[in-house]
Amino acid sequence: MDDGLADLLHRVVFLLGEAARRRGNDPSALSYSQMRLLGTLEDIQPVTQHQLAQALSVSDPAISRALRPLEAAGLVQVRLDPEHGRRRLVSITETGRKAFHDSGKPLYEELRNGLLEAGFPYERYLRDTVLLAQLLKSS
Repeated sequence: MDDGLADLLHRVVFLLGEAARRRGNDPSALSYSQMRLLGTLEDIQPVTQHQLAQALSVSDPAISRALRPLEAAGLVQVRLDPEHGRRRLVSITETGRKAFHDSGKPLYEELRNGLLEAGFPYERYLRDTVLLAQLLKSS
């Protein structure tokens, strides 16, 4: 691997680690696991707790535990499935969607600025990634 690329990748990992440590010290911030859960719900909802557990590769009891504080905070809604009385459907609320997107903004800016300071061609990379996604969609 090119030493320059390896140095940039090391810098990215370092920046993400530092941001995660700061986030961990803020009790009001969503944890990585909570952000991942909310982001998954944004993509696939409503979804059963079991399907959500499968999508996140965790156990059903782990999902149940993870949902409790999110439901109490009004970020997700858990309700009985009208078609199957024992199943519970989970969906993200507007408050949850806003919290998910708002919590990612500072991390995005911090990472972007750190990469630019390290000399990473961020804007070109972003533009190329968007073009690649468009090409993959059309094929």
